[in-house]
Amino acid sequence: MNRIPVIIINGFLGAGKTTLMKNLLTQANRNHLAVSVIVNDMSDLDVDGVLIANTEIVNIANNNFVSITSDSISSQSGIKTVDKAIKNMLRHYLPDVIFVETSGGSHPLPLIKYLQTHERLQLKSLLSLVDIVMLNDDYNGGKALIPAFQENLFYGKRRIENLLAEQIMFCSTLLLTKKDRLSFDIVTDVAKAIHPLNPYVNVIAVSWGNLKLAELLTLPDYDFNRVGLLIRELEDTITVEEAKISAQNGEIISRVIKDDRPFHPQRLWETYHYFMGMGIYRSKGFFWLPGRPDMALLWNQAAGSINLEFISYWNSGVLADPDNHLTHEERSVLQKKVNKTMGRFGDRRCHLTIIGRSDEVHDFTSALINCFLSEEEIVWWQSGGVFADPWPVNISRLN
Repeated sequence: MNRIPVIIINGFLGAGKTTLMKNLLTQANRNHLAVSVIVNDMSDLDVDGVLIANTEIVNIANNNFVSITSDSISSQSGIKTVDKAIKNMLRHYLPDVIFVETSGGSHPLPLIKYLQTHERLQLKSLLSLVDIVMLNDDYNGGKALIPAFQENLFYGKRRIENLLAEQIMFCSTLLLTKKDRLSFDIVTDVAKAIHPLNPYVNVIAVSWGNLKLAELLTLPDYDFNRVGLLIRELEDTITVEEAKISAQNGEIISRVIKDDRPFHPQRLWETYHYFMGMGIYRSKGFFWLPGRPDMALLWNQAAGSINLEFISYWNSGVLADPDNHLTHEERSVLQKKVNKTMGRFGDRRCHLTIIGRSDEVHDFTSALINCFLSEEEIVWWQSGGVFADPWPVNISRLN
């Protein structure tokens, strides 16, 4: 029996894994490839899973999509969940390729060991995505990463630099993301600075997940022999989720905000500019603004940059639109979905997760909570009041 190829998309928080995944799924669909997807998120807010499911290429009902939340596939429990999901998937569906998107705090070693001896799956590629903007800003153009990693090894510490470096050391292809935000010379310098961590792999600079799936599938299978020594050196160390190890040192925690109120656009703008420091590694989720009540928006922040993306329209907004051209049956289906949400604004909601250093996460989370409209502001808005909104007016959907 030919084993099914597996492509792992690994990388630190905010490196662009979901963007790449969506791009690869679009290409697979265009080329009529049957695919399965496993998405892992360390938070209990399944943002990435929702974004992948919205592609309509994979979904739970077709037994070709699994989302693992509130756990990491770097942990023993996470690997057991992956194994159970794959066994169930293969009982109902035989894909041409399986994509696995890991959480940003996941170490690749446990998943590599799991696939090394799997009877039905063959690890094709392990793609490690590195945010070159973050490396350039936080690690002196990448030059400070290896010295920091070496210092941690000398003192027996497990910190973020260990995870960043080892994600690179285990990969079969190294992707430098967000190349469009830096000059060619800076991108080249960052690549030279980190390439010694894994000098045997190709380094590819990409933007917006632009990687050709056809070329990826023609690459040689993952070489387990090349990382054999590295596996033996680390397998007793990487026993639990890397992010939880870091959290013991006060490095990484996550918080989730849930509220049905919209954000005050001006306060949200000021909070992003004045309260978000370098210790906020990642924040993402869905939200809405009072001046654009029909739009479901994606808050997508990594390091010092943020994207606001239009995802879809809230069902409540569609129902309220007098020109929606819905049939009676379509209106009934949407109304049932809205009724299940139990929110005072229909299905509109703000759900965000914030990941970073504990001290800054607490402050930033508190600042974001203060951005929600107060009850007095809600009354004023519903009576016709308009809030200042400095966010971009032209919001386009990214495919």
